[in-house]
Amino acid sequence: MTISIISIVTTATLILNIFLAITLIFLERRDASSTWAWLLVLFFIPILGFLAYLLLGRQLRKKTLFKWEGRQRVGIENLIAHQMNALHDDEFHFADPHVNDYKDLVYLHLRNNGAVLTQDNAVQIFNDGREKFDSLIHDIEQAKNHIHMQYYIFRLDQLGIRIMNALTAKAKQGVKVRLLYDDMGSRRLRKRHFKEFIKAGGEVETFFPSIWPLINPRLNYRNHRKIVVIDGRVGYIGGFNVGEEYLGLSRKFGYWRDTHLRLEGSSLHPLQTRFILDWNQASARNDIEYDEIYFPAIPKKGDTTMQIVSSGPDEEWEQIKDGYLKMINMAKKYIYIQTPYFIPDPSFYDAVRIAALSGIDVRIMIPNKPDHPFVYWATYSYAGQMLRAGARVFIYDNGFLHTKMIVVDDKVSTVGTANIDVRSFKLNFEVNAFIYDHKVSAELADLFHQDMELSEELTLGLYFARTRLIKTKESIARLLSPIL
Repeated sequence: MTISIISIVTTATLILNIFLAITLIFLERRDASSTWAWLLVLFFIPILGFLAYLLLGRQLRKKTLFKWEGRQRVGIENLIAHQMNALHDDEFHFADPHVNDYKDLVYLHLRNNGAVLTQDNAVQIFNDGREKFDSLIHDIEQAKNHIHMQYYIFRLDQLGIRIMNALTAKAKQGVKVRLLYDDMGSRRLRKRHFKEFIKAGGEVETFFPSIWPLINPRLNYRNHRKIVVIDGRVGYIGGFNVGEEYLGLSRKFGYWRDTHLRLEGSSLHPLQTRFILDWNQASARNDIEYDEIYFPAIPKKGDTTMQIVSSGPDEEWEQIKDGYLKMINMAKKYIYIQTPYFIPDPSFYDAVRIAALSGIDVRIMIPNKPDHPFVYWATYSYAGQMLRAGARVFIYDNGFLHTKMIVVDDKVSTVGTANIDVRSFKLNFEVNAFIYDHKVSAELADLFHQDMELSEELTLGLYFARTRLIKTKESIARLLSPIL
């Protein structure tokens, strides 16, 4: 009897695996590396592989997830068309004439993502969590009309409670406060944890929530964005989530090195639009309707030019990655990359390799410790390959490096949420600021140089001296890298 049951289960599993394999190859039409990786998982780990595929492997249906009729009233579509036509006809006026060198990149983001160009922004850079959250809470306390906050990870530890207390106080004053968090990133959170906040008038929504505890068919597609918009006048975007580890209080990680931007200027309009689109996707009953109060006239705050670019698995193209590639291909002198995960797809790998082989000063900085072991050893493997092409690799030793930043030639830079990996390129919902400004880019480059002083340079000699155990870890992680 027992043998019969085992035989039935084995046969059923084999049939399901064959069915999934056919789906992968003929229906979903994934890229070859991802297809082979999932086929290996399915056939070498039959039952667990089947469950893993159901939770992590299914593709998101290419449908419109983000709808908001207010986009037309903001005038975004008309502005996009106007800017594209002006660029195409060489009639676009750049407040900073040096931005003209990157008009192809600007046009790419307009056409590929509808990312309007704004030229009147003030940018403040944070690379320390305490300074960033002190500034954020101060801005929350100054709010008069609304606070829109979105984080991938939101922990109700001392930092999270401090922020929630500030948000609840503003809600009690009549400020409209909305908080959106990702169900997977903030998996310990439940709506019941926000009783006082909701009672005060605050609203909370969850992105792609689980249907049942621990069961989520959209588990693999996470909203990795970190966005705050206050009164339509002040915004935040970058890598810091909400949790004590981001203040450097984790024994495991130590000091947390990240990069975040505080924005003022017209870039708040596309940032606000991004939040509203995400909120309305997650909201069952509390959709945000268009109101001019969310898009106030903003006096000139600075002279930094930028585009807010988002990407996600609902889109046909990989918009942020395309922007990364265009930046790399336009480099003349140097390319600085900081990322916690360096697991490039073939196109990104080739672009960086070719740049290094061409004599461009390519420097890549990665952490010295893993927060995800498989991801770390895959990163280490690709870093070794970059050394062979002539790139320089630095291992950050002053804690954990979580920054997602690229700087090129002191002229153009990007800071946001997208890592250098297939997950950020294809699976996560991400958002980055692409900045066309010498001052801001040079400041980010200076921070990179300061981090170099706190890093160990990985040489070919050190890499080739790694142990057999590390080589084995790299081989396994590299094999699974397309689906990490």
